[in-house]
Amino acid sequence: MSTAPTETRHSDVSRDELLVHDAYDGQVIGAVPRSTPADLESILARATAGFAIARGLTRFERHGILDRAAALLRSRSDEAAGLIVREAGKTIRQARKEVRRAVTTLSLSAEAARSNAGEVIPFDAFEGSADRRGWFTREPLGLVVAITPYNDALNLVAHKLGPALAAGDAVILKPSPFTPITARFLVGLLIEAGMPPEVVTVVHGDRELAQALIAARDVRLVSFTGGFATGEAIARGAGLKRLAMELGGNAPVIVFSDADVPAAVEACVSGAFWAAGQNCVGAQRILVQREVHEEFRAAFVARTQELIAGDPSDERTDVGPMISHAAAERAERLVDDAVAVGARVLAGHRREGSVYWPTVVEDVPFSCALWCDEAFAPIAVLSPFDTEDEAVAQADEIEYALHAGVFTSDLSRALRVSERIEAGGVMINDSSDYRVDSMPFGGAKYGSMGREGVRFAFEEMTQPKVVCLTI
Repeated sequence: MSTAPTETRHSDVSRDELLVHDAYDGQVIGAVPRSTPADLESILARATAGFAIARGLTRFERHGILDRAAALLRSRSDEAAGLIVREAGKTIRQARKEVRRAVTTLSLSAEAARSNAGEVIPFDAFEGSADRRGWFTREPLGLVVAITPYNDALNLVAHKLGPALAAGDAVILKPSPFTPITARFLVGLLIEAGMPPEVVTVVHGDRELAQALIAARDVRLVSFTGGFATGEAIARGAGLKRLAMELGGNAPVIVFSDADVPAAVEACVSGAFWAAGQNCVGAQRILVQREVHEEFRAAFVARTQELIAGDPSDERTDVGPMISHAAAERAERLVDDAVAVGARVLAGHRREGSVYWPTVVEDVPFSCALWCDEAFAPIAVLSPFDTEDEAVAQADEIEYALHAGVFTSDLSRALRVSERIEAGGVMINDSSDYRVDSMPFGGAKYGSMGREGVRFAFEEMTQPKVVCLTI
């Protein structure tokens, strides 16, 4: 397999290579050049030159590049989906959906390039400023370091690159070492669409390289999607620069007794097991009111057992592999540890290589890691509750939150609970994993730092400049 349909044309800064493996069968499918901290000076020099070019592009030119890239991606969607299947292990049906979302992300970014330019400031609305007129513009920040994960190997790269290019920034992109070929594919399309190659510098390397990039004084923003431990390390090492970080979650879904139970079951099965559970807004803790708990549990377990796990390239497969054998082994240990302290497995808990079957667990102690931490695996925990207050308390007891879900037919309760839950988003009568790429997306409570979603990321990646005229 070639590493990209279009060569990205940036020079290798190191002869060392990083091998890329198929998530399902472990075969080597490609290689990318590996950089080290010794390459930092040349990386920054290239990116700085890229910024001089990027900021000189008109909004019309930025819009055109992003719009053409969206069209190119749409025309090569099968190729993109195939890369996602092999590198990330998503099923082919899930990969096709991710490609469609990435097309939308690029299209939204194209619109942001020409629509979010700033505002008029009514200076004369304030005492002493009657003779002043002015406005503010949104100006590029400069160099952006973007560090992306493997679970949305194409669309999350688009969510970093699209708004940055719309803003006139230059980007140093460090994609996940599990999915670098997909990232390079997208950069290749952007170059084919007219983006000057220097505007995005793609680098691959280990934690030391990331630390060097993050600490570089020339960098104005670090945009990171990943885990809390890495996020804390970035915050410690970044110095005085902007940070935009999406650090995962442990999503609760509350199912009240007046909910449409069959609809809730179907949505929660999808929400829990999409992308083999490697989904930061996936439904991990499903809280069900006691009056319908038995009905929900029986239907949820039955539906889970119908899912087909295995080869992600097979159109029939519902749950593909996790990103690696180590990730699947970690999922298995999480459940084993929970069972050792009293939890009961209702479905799944079977592993073959990197495939971990969709798993349902109940009676998980609230002190257990499976309850407290992000599993990032195809594991759903069921727990009964009696009152609304109890459900909200259980939902909120985790110190970080991205999304939550609430199923109820009572509009007043839906609004009341959505106001009480601390989360970056509350989905009513849907699983926690619902998202569109135009909405603000980010966390609440601990670790919340900035928002993604094209318009909101664009604003993170720009800075206002005020112009005031005295007449």
